[in-house]
Amino acid sequence: MTSALRPAATATGTSTGRASGTGTGYAPCHHGEILQGVFLDHDGRRCAGLVTLPMAGPGSRAEFTRRPGTAPGALTVVPADRTKAARAAALAIAECAERTGLPPCGGELRLTGDVPVGLGMGSSTSDVIAAVRAVAAAYGLRMGAGTVARLAVRAERASDPLMLDDGRPVLFAQREGRVLEVLGAALPPLVVVGCTLGGGAPVDTLSLPVSASASASVSVSEADEDDVRACERLRTQLRRAVATGDVPLLGAVATASARRGQRVLGHPEFEALTAIARRTGAAGVQIAHSGAVAGVLFDPVAPGVRHRVRRCLHGLDAHGIPATRTFTTRRP
Repeated sequence: MTSALRPAATATGTSTGRASGTGTGYAPCHHGEILQGVFLDHDGRRCAGLVTLPMAGPGSRAEFTRRPGTAPGALTVVPADRTKAARAAALAIAECAERTGLPPCGGELRLTGDVPVGLGMGSSTSDVIAAVRAVAAAYGLRMGAGTVARLAVRAERASDPLMLDDGRPVLFAQREGRVLEVLGAALPPLVVVGCTLGGGAPVDTLSLPVSASASASVSVSEADEDDVRACERLRTQLRRAVATGDVPLLGAVATASARRGQRVLGHPEFEALTAIARRTGAAGVQIAHSGAVAGVLFDPVAPGVRHRVRRCLHGLDAHGIPATRTFTTRRP
Protein backbone atom coordinates (compact mmCIF):
# COMPACT_ATOMS: atom_id res chain seq x y z
CA MET A 1 0.00 0.00 0.00
CA THR A 2 1.42 3.37 -0.91
CA SER A 3 2.24 6.08 1.60
CA ALA A 4 -0.57 8.16 0.09
CA LEU A 5 -3.01 6.08 2.11
CA ARG A 6 -3.04 7.96 5.37
CA PRO A 7 -5.10 7.23 8.48
CA ALA A 8 -8.60 8.62 8.14
CA ALA A 9 -9.19 12.14 9.40
CA THR A 10 -11.40 12.35 12.46
CA ALA A 11 -13.79 14.89 10.97
CA THR A 12 -14.90 12.80 8.00
CA GLY A 13 -13.92 9.21 8.75
CA THR A 14 -16.11 8.93 11.82
CA SER A 15 -15.23 5.93 13.97
CA THR A 16 -16.13 6.03 17.65
CA GLY A 17 -16.69 3.47 20.35
CA ARG A 18 -15.24 1.50 23.25
CA ALA A 19 -13.41 -1.82 23.25
CA SER A 20 -16.03 -3.33 25.56
CA GLY A 21 -19.16 -2.80 23.50
CA THR A 22 -20.44 -0.73 20.62
CA GLY A 23 -18.71 1.25 17.90
CA THR A 24 -19.95 3.46 15.09
CA GLY A 25 -18.56 4.31 11.67
CA TYR A 26 -19.41 6.54 8.74
CA ALA A 27 -18.39 6.76 5.07
CA PRO A 28 -19.49 9.11 2.25
CA CYS A 29 -20.52 8.28 -1.31
CA HIS A 30 -19.46 9.76 -4.66
CA HIS A 31 -21.11 10.80 -7.94
CA GLY A 32 -19.58 8.32 -10.35
CA GLU A 33 -16.28 8.68 -12.13
CA ILE A 34 -14.34 11.45 -13.83
CA LEU A 35 -11.89 8.99 -15.34
CA GLN A 36 -11.70 5.22 -15.52
CA GLY A 37 -9.65 2.82 -17.57
CA VAL A 38 -6.43 0.78 -17.72
CA PHE A 39 -3.27 2.56 -16.56
CA LEU A 40 0.37 1.83 -15.79
CA ASP A 41 1.67 1.75 -12.23
CA HIS A 42 5.16 2.84 -11.12
CA ASP A 43 6.55 -0.51 -12.26
CA GLY A 44 4.95 -0.28 -15.69
CA ARG A 45 2.33 -2.91 -14.84
CA ARG A 46 -1.21 -2.49 -16.18
CA CYS A 47 -3.87 -1.75 -13.57
CA ALA A 48 -7.56 -0.93 -13.70
CA GLY A 49 -7.95 2.51 -12.14
CA LEU A 50 -10.46 5.27 -11.56
CA VAL A 51 -10.88 8.84 -10.33
CA THR A 52 -14.17 9.52 -8.57
CA LEU A 53 -16.18 12.74 -8.42
CA PRO A 54 -16.76 13.60 -4.74
CA MET A 55 -20.17 14.59 -3.47
CA ALA A 56 -20.98 15.81 0.03
CA GLY A 57 -24.19 14.76 1.71
CA PRO A 58 -25.33 11.15 1.38
CA GLY A 59 -23.43 8.45 3.21
CA SER A 60 -23.64 5.21 5.18
CA ARG A 61 -23.62 4.87 8.95
CA ALA A 62 -22.90 1.67 10.81
CA GLU A 63 -23.20 0.57 14.40
CA PHE A 64 -21.56 -2.64 15.58
CA THR A 65 -22.14 -4.28 18.94
CA ARG A 66 -19.75 -7.02 20.01
CA ARG A 67 -21.12 -10.18 21.60
CA PRO A 68 -18.15 -11.67 23.49
CA GLY A 69 -18.35 -15.42 23.92
CA THR A 70 -20.31 -16.01 20.73
CA ALA A 71 -18.93 -17.72 17.65
CA PRO A 72 -17.34 -15.41 15.03
CA GLY A 73 -19.93 -16.55 12.52
CA ALA A 74 -22.80 -15.46 14.77
CA LEU A 75 -23.09 -12.13 13.00
CA THR A 76 -26.46 -10.43 12.57
CA VAL A 77 -26.71 -7.73 9.89
CA VAL A 78 -29.59 -5.28 9.53
CA PRO A 79 -30.74 -4.94 6.76
CA ALA A 80 -30.05 -8.61 6.07
CA ASP A 81 -29.34 -8.10 2.35
CA ARG A 82 -26.12 -6.10 2.95
CA THR A 83 -23.94 -9.10 2.18
CA LYS A 84 -20.82 -7.12 1.27
CA ALA A 85 -20.96 -5.20 4.55
CA ALA A 86 -21.42 -8.50 6.38
CA ARG A 87 -18.27 -9.91 4.75
CA ALA A 88 -16.40 -6.72 5.61
CA ALA A 89 -17.50 -6.90 9.24
CA ALA A 90 -16.35 -10.52 9.52
CA LEU A 91 -12.96 -9.61 8.05
CA ALA A 92 -12.66 -6.61 10.35
CA ILE A 93 -13.51 -8.74 13.39
CA ALA A 94 -10.69 -11.14 12.54
CA GLU A 95 -8.29 -8.23 11.97
CA CYS A 96 -9.22 -6.54 15.26
CA ALA A 97 -9.07 -9.76 17.24
CA GLU A 98 -5.55 -10.38 15.97
CA ARG A 99 -4.44 -6.85 16.83
CA THR A 100 -5.94 -6.81 20.32
CA GLY A 101 -5.36 -10.43 21.31
CA LEU A 102 -9.05 -10.78 22.10
CA PRO A 103 -10.87 -13.88 20.82
CA PRO A 104 -12.97 -13.20 17.71
CA CYS A 105 -16.68 -13.15 18.42
CA GLY A 106 -20.01 -12.44 16.79
CA GLY A 107 -22.17 -9.37 17.09
CA GLU A 108 -24.79 -7.20 15.49
CA LEU A 109 -24.18 -4.76 12.64
CA ARG A 110 -26.81 -2.14 11.85
CA LEU A 111 -26.56 -0.02 8.71
CA THR A 112 -28.44 3.15 7.86
CA GLY A 113 -27.91 5.73 5.18
CA ASP A 114 -29.25 7.61 2.21
CA VAL A 115 -26.97 6.60 -0.67
CA PRO A 116 -29.05 5.52 -3.69
CA VAL A 117 -28.41 1.84 -4.41
CA GLY A 118 -27.35 0.54 -7.82
CA LEU A 119 -26.68 3.90 -9.49
CA GLY A 120 -22.89 3.75 -9.36
CA MET A 121 -22.51 6.13 -6.41
CA GLY A 122 -20.48 3.76 -4.24
CA SER A 123 -23.32 2.60 -1.99
CA SER A 124 -21.76 -0.80 -1.33
CA THR A 125 -18.29 0.64 -0.68
CA SER A 126 -19.81 3.22 1.66
CA ASP A 127 -21.55 0.41 3.60
CA VAL A 128 -18.36 -1.65 3.68
CA ILE A 129 -16.14 1.16 4.96
CA ALA A 130 -18.69 2.25 7.57
CA ALA A 131 -18.93 -1.37 8.77
CA VAL A 132 -15.15 -1.78 9.05
CA ARG A 133 -14.84 1.48 10.96
CA ALA A 134 -17.67 0.51 13.32
CA VAL A 135 -16.12 -2.86 14.09
CA ALA A 136 -12.73 -1.29 14.71
CA ALA A 137 -14.29 1.27 17.04
CA ALA A 138 -16.04 -1.48 19.00
CA TYR A 139 -12.58 -2.95 19.64
CA GLY A 140 -11.17 0.44 20.61
CA LEU A 141 -9.15 0.68 17.40
CA ARG A 142 -8.98 3.07 14.48
CA MET A 143 -7.72 1.51 11.27
CA GLY A 144 -5.63 3.42 8.77
CA ALA A 145 -6.93 3.94 5.28
CA GLY A 146 -4.56 1.34 3.84
CA THR A 147 -5.98 -1.40 6.06
CA VAL A 148 -9.54 -0.31 5.34
CA ALA A 149 -8.84 -0.41 1.61
CA ARG A 150 -7.36 -3.91 1.86
CA LEU A 151 -10.38 -5.24 3.75
CA ALA A 152 -12.82 -3.46 1.43
CA VAL A 153 -11.32 -5.09 -1.66
CA ARG A 154 -11.44 -8.49 0.02
CA ALA A 155 -15.08 -7.92 0.93
CA GLU A 156 -16.40 -6.70 -2.42
CA ARG A 157 -13.70 -7.53 -5.01
CA ALA A 158 -13.37 -3.87 -6.02
CA SER A 159 -13.58 -0.73 -3.92
CA ASP A 160 -13.98 2.98 -4.50
CA PRO A 161 -11.45 5.21 -2.69
CA LEU A 162 -13.98 6.49 -0.14
CA MET A 163 -11.70 5.61 2.77
CA LEU A 164 -9.37 8.46 1.76
CA ASP A 165 -10.57 11.49 3.67
CA ASP A 166 -8.07 14.23 2.85
CA GLY A 167 -9.89 15.51 -0.23
CA ARG A 168 -7.06 14.96 -2.69
CA PRO A 169 -8.06 13.48 -6.06
CA VAL A 170 -6.36 10.16 -6.68
CA LEU A 171 -6.09 7.60 -9.43
CA PHE A 172 -7.07 4.50 -7.47
CA ALA A 173 -6.57 0.85 -8.41
CA GLN A 174 -10.01 -0.33 -7.34
CA ARG A 175 -9.28 -4.05 -7.57
CA GLU A 176 -6.05 -3.76 -5.59
CA GLY A 177 -6.98 -1.11 -3.05
CA ARG A 178 -4.01 1.15 -3.69
CA VAL A 179 -3.31 4.65 -4.95
CA LEU A 180 -1.61 4.78 -8.33
CA GLU A 181 -1.16 8.56 -8.22
CA VAL A 182 -2.16 11.57 -6.17
CA LEU A 183 -3.21 13.97 -8.91
CA GLY A 184 -2.94 17.16 -6.87
CA ALA A 185 -4.24 19.02 -3.85
CA ALA A 186 -7.90 19.24 -4.91
CA LEU A 187 -10.14 19.16 -7.95
CA PRO A 188 -11.10 22.57 -9.29
CA PRO A 189 -14.57 23.61 -8.07
CA LEU A 190 -17.45 22.41 -10.22
CA VAL A 191 -21.19 22.88 -10.47
CA VAL A 192 -22.68 19.47 -11.24
CA VAL A 193 -26.19 18.95 -12.61
CA GLY A 194 -26.88 15.36 -11.65
CA CYS A 195 -29.19 13.06 -13.57
CA THR A 196 -29.85 9.37 -14.19
CA LEU A 197 -29.64 7.51 -17.47
CA GLY A 198 -31.51 4.39 -18.47
CA GLY A 199 -34.60 5.69 -16.71
CA GLY A 200 -32.70 5.59 -13.43
CA ALA A 201 -32.90 1.80 -13.24
CA PRO A 202 -30.41 0.41 -10.71
CA VAL A 203 -27.47 -1.60 -12.04
CA ASP A 204 -26.40 -4.81 -10.33
CA THR A 205 -22.64 -4.32 -10.48
CA LEU A 206 -21.97 -7.91 -9.44
CA SER A 207 -23.75 -9.10 -12.59
CA LEU A 208 -21.56 -7.00 -14.88
CA PRO A 209 -18.68 -8.74 -16.66
CA VAL A 210 -15.25 -8.07 -15.19
CA SER A 211 -14.45 -5.92 -18.21
CA ALA A 212 -17.30 -3.57 -17.34
CA SER A 213 -16.71 -3.17 -13.65
CA ALA A 214 -12.92 -3.13 -13.91
CA SER A 215 -12.21 -0.66 -16.66
CA ALA A 216 -15.46 0.54 -18.26
CA SER A 217 -14.20 -0.24 -21.73
CA VAL A 218 -12.00 -3.33 -21.79
CA SER A 219 -10.51 -5.61 -19.14
CA VAL A 220 -6.88 -5.28 -18.13
CA SER A 221 -5.96 -8.45 -20.01
CA GLU A 222 -7.88 -7.34 -23.12
CA ALA A 223 -6.48 -3.80 -23.24
CA ASP A 224 -4.18 -3.21 -26.17
CA GLU A 225 -1.45 -0.61 -26.39
CA ASP A 226 -3.82 1.93 -27.92
CA ASP A 227 -6.23 1.59 -24.98
CA VAL A 228 -3.47 2.07 -22.44
CA ARG A 229 -1.97 5.02 -24.33
CA ALA A 230 -5.40 6.68 -24.56
CA CYS A 231 -5.97 6.26 -20.82
CA GLU A 232 -2.50 7.54 -20.00
CA ARG A 233 -3.09 10.63 -22.16
CA LEU A 234 -6.30 11.34 -20.25
CA ARG A 235 -4.45 10.83 -16.98
CA THR A 236 -1.82 13.38 -18.02
CA GLN A 237 -4.50 15.87 -19.04
CA LEU A 238 -6.42 15.40 -15.78
CA ARG A 239 -3.22 15.93 -13.79
CA ARG A 240 -2.71 19.21 -15.66
CA ALA A 241 -6.34 20.25 -15.16
CA VAL A 242 -6.00 19.72 -11.41
CA ALA A 243 -2.69 21.57 -11.21
CA THR A 244 -3.97 24.59 -13.13
CA GLY A 245 -7.63 24.59 -12.04
CA ASP A 246 -8.66 24.16 -15.67
CA VAL A 247 -12.36 23.20 -15.58
CA PRO A 248 -12.79 22.96 -19.38
CA LEU A 249 -9.87 20.54 -19.59
CA LEU A 250 -11.25 18.47 -16.72
CA GLY A 251 -14.61 18.39 -18.49
CA ALA A 252 -12.99 17.25 -21.72
CA VAL A 253 -11.25 14.39 -19.88
CA ALA A 254 -14.47 13.33 -18.16
CA THR A 255 -16.39 13.41 -21.45
CA ALA A 256 -13.75 11.37 -23.25
CA SER A 257 -13.73 8.80 -20.46
CA ALA A 258 -17.54 8.66 -20.44
CA ARG A 259 -17.58 8.13 -24.20
CA ARG A 260 -15.15 5.24 -23.88
CA GLY A 261 -17.41 3.78 -21.22
CA GLN A 262 -20.28 3.60 -23.69
CA ARG A 263 -18.56 0.59 -25.28
CA VAL A 264 -19.92 -1.37 -22.32
CA LEU A 265 -22.82 0.65 -20.95
CA GLY A 266 -24.36 1.87 -24.20
CA HIS A 267 -26.73 4.40 -22.59
CA PRO A 268 -29.19 5.45 -25.33
CA GLU A 269 -29.39 8.98 -23.87
CA PHE A 270 -25.65 9.59 -23.96
CA GLU A 271 -25.56 11.58 -27.21
CA ALA A 272 -28.50 13.70 -26.04
CA LEU A 273 -26.67 14.37 -22.78
CA THR A 274 -23.50 15.52 -24.52
CA ALA A 275 -25.55 17.67 -26.90
CA ILE A 276 -27.24 19.38 -23.94
CA ALA A 277 -23.80 20.00 -22.44
CA ARG A 278 -22.57 21.62 -25.67
CA ARG A 279 -25.68 23.81 -26.08
CA THR A 280 -25.50 25.09 -22.52
CA GLY A 281 -21.78 25.80 -22.52
CA ALA A 282 -20.94 23.10 -19.99
CA ALA A 283 -17.38 21.93 -19.52
CA GLY A 284 -18.42 18.33 -20.18
CA VAL A 285 -20.20 15.30 -18.76
CA GLN A 286 -19.28 12.46 -16.43
CA ILE A 287 -20.94 9.12 -15.80
CA ALA A 288 -20.78 6.25 -13.36
CA HIS A 289 -19.08 3.47 -15.26
CA SER A 290 -21.00 0.78 -13.40
CA GLY A 291 -24.31 2.54 -12.89
CA ALA A 292 -26.84 5.03 -14.16
CA VAL A 293 -25.86 8.29 -12.47
CA ALA A 294 -24.37 11.04 -14.62
CA GLY A 295 -23.55 14.71 -14.35
CA VAL A 296 -23.21 17.78 -16.55
CA LEU A 297 -20.19 19.77 -15.38
CA PHE A 298 -20.07 23.58 -15.27
CA ASP A 299 -17.38 26.06 -14.27
CA PRO A 300 -18.88 27.96 -11.30
CA VAL A 301 -17.13 31.20 -12.31
CA ALA A 302 -18.22 31.08 -15.96
CA PRO A 303 -20.42 34.02 -17.02
CA GLY A 304 -24.14 33.29 -16.66
CA VAL A 305 -23.64 29.93 -14.98
CA ARG A 306 -27.04 30.04 -13.26
CA HIS A 307 -28.75 30.58 -16.59
CA ARG A 308 -26.71 27.77 -18.12
CA VAL A 309 -27.76 25.42 -15.34
CA ARG A 310 -31.45 26.32 -15.81
CA ARG A 311 -31.15 25.68 -19.56
CA CYS A 312 -29.49 22.37 -18.82
CA LEU A 313 -32.33 21.32 -16.51
CA HIS A 314 -34.87 22.28 -19.17
CA GLY A 315 -32.92 20.30 -21.76
CA LEU A 316 -32.80 17.21 -19.56
CA ASP A 317 -36.54 17.44 -18.98
CA ALA A 318 -37.22 17.83 -22.69
CA HIS A 319 -35.30 14.62 -23.41
CA GLY A 320 -36.92 12.67 -20.59
CA ILE A 321 -33.68 12.43 -18.60
CA PRO A 322 -34.52 12.65 -14.87
CA ALA A 323 -32.57 15.33 -13.03
CA THR A 324 -31.53 14.40 -9.49
CA ARG A 325 -29.62 17.12 -7.68
CA THR A 326 -27.47 20.10 -8.54
CA PHE A 327 -24.48 20.50 -6.27
CA THR A 328 -21.14 22.24 -6.06
CA THR A 329 -17.76 20.72 -5.29
CA ARG A 330 -15.36 23.04 -3.55
CA ARG A 331 -11.81 22.95 -2.37
CA PRO A 332 -11.51 21.85 1.28
